[in-house]
Amino acid sequence: MTDRKEFRDLSDPEDAREAIASLDLTPDPEQVPLEDARGRTLAERIDAGLDVPGFDRASMDGYAVRARDTFGADESDPATLELVGTVHAGTKPDVEIAEDQAAEISTGAVMPEGADAVVMVERTDETEEGEAVEIRTAVAPGDHVMLAGADVAAGERALGPGTRLTAREIGLLSALGVEEVPVRGKPTVGIVSTGDELVRPGDEVDSAAGQIYDVNSYTIAAAVAEAGGEPELYPHAGDDYDEMERILREAADECDLVLSSGSTSASAVDVIYQVIEERGELLLHGVAVKPGKPMLVGRVADSAYVGLPGYPVSALTIFRTFVAPAIRNAAGVPEPATATVEARMATEERYSEGRMRMMPVGLTETGEARSASKNASGGTASDDLLAYVVDKGSGATTSLVEADGVVEVPADTAYVAEDETVAVQLFSPDVRPPTVLGVGEDDPALARLLDSLERPRYLSVGSREGLRRLRDGVPDFAVTSAGTAEDRGVEATELAAYRREWGLVVPAGNPEEIGSLADLVDRDLRFVNRGSDSGLRTSLGRAIADLADERGSSRHDLVASIDGFELAAKAHESPARKVASGQADAGLGLRATAEKLGLGFVSVGTEEVHVLANPERAEKSGVRELADALDDELDEILAGLSGFGQ
Repeated sequence: MTDRKEFRDLSDPEDAREAIASLDLTPDPEQVPLEDARGRTLAERIDAGLDVPGFDRASMDGYAVRARDTFGADESDPATLELVGTVHAGTKPDVEIAEDQAAEISTGAVMPEGADAVVMVERTDETEEGEAVEIRTAVAPGDHVMLAGADVAAGERALGPGTRLTAREIGLLSALGVEEVPVRGKPTVGIVSTGDELVRPGDEVDSAAGQIYDVNSYTIAAAVAEAGGEPELYPHAGDDYDEMERILREAADECDLVLSSGSTSASAVDVIYQVIEERGELLLHGVAVKPGKPMLVGRVADSAYVGLPGYPVSALTIFRTFVAPAIRNAAGVPEPATATVEARMATEERYSEGRMRMMPVGLTETGEARSASKNASGGTASDDLLAYVVDKGSGATTSLVEADGVVEVPADTAYVAEDETVAVQLFSPDVRPPTVLGVGEDDPALARLLDSLERPRYLSVGSREGLRRLRDGVPDFAVTSAGTAEDRGVEATELAAYRREWGLVVPAGNPEEIGSLADLVDRDLRFVNRGSDSGLRTSLGRAIADLADERGSSRHDLVASIDGFELAAKAHESPARKVASGQADAGLGLRATAEKLGLGFVSVGTEEVHVLANPERAEKSGVRELADALDDELDEILAGLSGFGQ
């Protein structure tokens, strides 16, 4: 039997932060062309090598004069000065201004010798002959003139180290004639995904062999770039020790930091900790945090190393919480001001596992101002941002887009109360709440309708769960085919209703000659059902109950006779795809799905789909947009789907 490596005593999250902070990720400074410097951080002070501007220049169109020649001039008694020439921007003046003389001058032009002020053109009149100009106002020396070095003087400190270079700093550097900029280097981060089951996107995946696409490599690479690092993807490593060691050592030789994902838990095939202990230094293995307990921190050769969990949500959460700050610090990138927002918990969430929990949450706006609500420390918040828990398990990749960030729940916190104010650490500063949040039945008509909305988010949790969440006041709308809101005792505003034909999806040509639900009960046929929260499952249950009544039997007995009744598939196409692959003789589904996939269909009935709005969000702009889309587009969408109609 192979020895198993058990977790060491779980470290406190703060110890993990300190361990990562102790790793030196700072790369050497580098010189970059000015055009590539935006967003980078200066590595050293830049002093002005010349005056900006480098000459005395006119700050408006007018006439260059000696100020003392205008003293006493006004509208009733103008001063008349001889016009001796014109000075254009970008040319060297070829005139000098003597007593009682003036020269026409353009904005930005070099002040001619002898002149010390500019009179704006609006306060002057040229004589008919064009040989003189009348000055109808007095000016003082320096009026409407930008002196050499007035912006930045030669030798002056222009920008200091640590300055984040935005468009305005680029403009100043351009004015100073800087061609290359000394900036802090981006830490190079090598990314290694581990596990024999992983396949890179673009290659063929063998689901029957348990293969899955590598989610973490590209997800973490994008997160590294957002934090200011330079990601480098390495070939995926299997669970073989020698191969793992080779790839980790190669990455360590070339990068400031190596990140791996997977193979960090206490498993017989998880060998990374062996590589780190034998070829480097293991500082930490296991952190008292959920998700993400199996985290490694150490060194390999001269490179820092952090091992992330294998599940995508866990990996991204641990990266966001522990690793991203270290990368930002090394690159000189400040934490974005919008990286953390305050929100109110939509529902109570209980927790009692004794570890700090990184609770993934989604965000939605109520669309209306609310009175201030109390938070745990006695403070208040009056924004309209709600946080709801997204808990589909660490292995669910859809949580990456359904969750907007995480809430840190301390280990000694038993529950987070409804309406309590929490700090949400966003996965990215670019995260924005959806314009409208919907939940409920997976439905092809709705999927098409959502395409026309600005930034919707829809969670296919099923009709029953959708109604429950609507009752709790979390979403803006719910879609159900498990009865009306009134039937279910839910207060809601109906935006639309339509019908869809449901039944049994069978192989093309219906080779088993299935004619009705009775065939599932009476014959040895393989069947694939939908989940218990699905409205289709509710309709099927009612139809079986009716069949049981006709036979004088019980619904339980009929259900027990159907091979696969408890085999629940997630989405409305899932059972049909099982049928198409030969894994089932029949699946619960829609006529539209069967037609789309080129399969046969045995009709059982129709069910009504209801789009229900949260009555407290009726005036939210996203809900109004949804209502308008239903009015304008639903008929056309239904006409394009077989078995759908009003």
